[in-house]
Amino acid sequence: MKIRFLGGVREVTGSCHLLMTDKSVVMRDCGLFQGHRKDAREKCGSLCKGLDRLDAVILSHAHIDHSGSLPLLAKHGYAGPVHATHATRDLCEHMLRDAAHIQELDAAFLNKKNNRKGEPPVEPLYTAADADAVLRLFTGHSYHERVRLTDDITVTAHEAGHVLGAALHVFDLRDDGRQMRIGYAFDLGRKNLPILRDPEQLSDIDALVIECTYGNRYHKDISQAEDLLAGAVNRTYKRGGKLIIPSFALERAQEILYTLNNLYHAKRIPPVHVYVDSPLTVNISEVFRNHPELFDDETVELVRTGRWILDKSLVTYVVSTEDSKALNDDHTPMIIISASGMCEAGRILHHLKNNVEDPRNSVCIVGYQAEGTLGRRIVDRVKELRIFGQVYQMRAERVVLNTFSGHADHGDLLEYVKGVGTRCREFILVHGEENGINAMADAIRELRPDARVHIPGRGDEIELAPR
Repeated sequence: MKIRFLGGVREVTGSCHLLMTDKSVVMRDCGLFQGHRKDAREKCGSLCKGLDRLDAVILSHAHIDHSGSLPLLAKHGYAGPVHATHATRDLCEHMLRDAAHIQELDAAFLNKKNNRKGEPPVEPLYTAADADAVLRLFTGHSYHERVRLTDDITVTAHEAGHVLGAALHVFDLRDDGRQMRIGYAFDLGRKNLPILRDPEQLSDIDALVIECTYGNRYHKDISQAEDLLAGAVNRTYKRGGKLIIPSFALERAQEILYTLNNLYHAKRIPPVHVYVDSPLTVNISEVFRNHPELFDDETVELVRTGRWILDKSLVTYVVSTEDSKALNDDHTPMIIISASGMCEAGRILHHLKNNVEDPRNSVCIVGYQAEGTLGRRIVDRVKELRIFGQVYQMRAERVVLNTFSGHADHGDLLEYVKGVGTRCREFILVHGEENGINAMADAIRELRPDARVHIPGRGDEIELAPR
């Protein structure tokens, strides 16, 4: 019984693991690598190489760094099942088609440059047809439903508290009378986040694969989120500027709208207009409306009263390119929420290009920014930003609100490790950069000196010790 790590190890994007017995190979997540274009294309392009056999795919959630390479599987001939929660299946209908559209646009952009230089054309990593092909393979399941993936591997999903429909997993592997229970606790959410229920504690397992995204950091209390966002809105409004919020279309955009709604009704911010400039966010918000069974009690009550998302008189969902461009000529105070969340593609790049040099404006980062992304350079307070090949001076106010993070921090992760119990004797640390992983490794070794702690790299295999 082994796990092979194809991505999402010693980094936070491109999550992809293989769980293997002598008879079966199952893939948990098939994520897109994000960062520098050349590195991302090389890593994604090699993902399916050497994958001689694959019996099933189980998907944790719809974020592109966990699902975005699924169309590559279809492109390379995979025709087996893709298992996910019902909400994740519905979200992927939009997420994967949007990802394919971005791949096609990116290839067209590169080919314009290559044509001028006399260089050969590039193909998109995958196309809309590949996305459609893999979407036909999806099967939806409920939390706590035991799903047989192969004759010797079953899986059960549990609430992750990360994004709508996100799942933690317990895999049961059996081979020649031996058995192994492996828990997967990534992406692991936080308690008391808006909209969603809290993550469930996994227990009665032999090994735990756990994330370290914020393994060396502590978040401010989620209760401070409203205060910090209100401060950013009010400061920018007083300057007569625009508040630009790069946001993941899935979950973060809905959380920001939820929080702005609370602030507006409490009269803590002025009636500044909000533009959600992301067609994908529009579609995803509709999926949220179709899955109220996943909401926490507070949100259920707000849905009942019709006040769970910002008042329609204050928010405009921008769909057309022309309406998006028109925002550049509107110089009234406003809030623009746009994708992508790491500022690597999409309409957010145009809003940054047009607004970062104006000191009246603010750029508010509300999610994790991976190394090598434009969003990370904003967080790192780089003075010059390169956007579409041109350099812009960063004069807008930078606001970084990790309070909204959907990932557990160091304290949350350590509490989760304590909660799995003493049966668990192996801890495998993934989905984090070196500092976060090393901090968690030291903490777990101190807490559980009887256990083994693994820090795999890309391409590594770990052989498990079954009971």
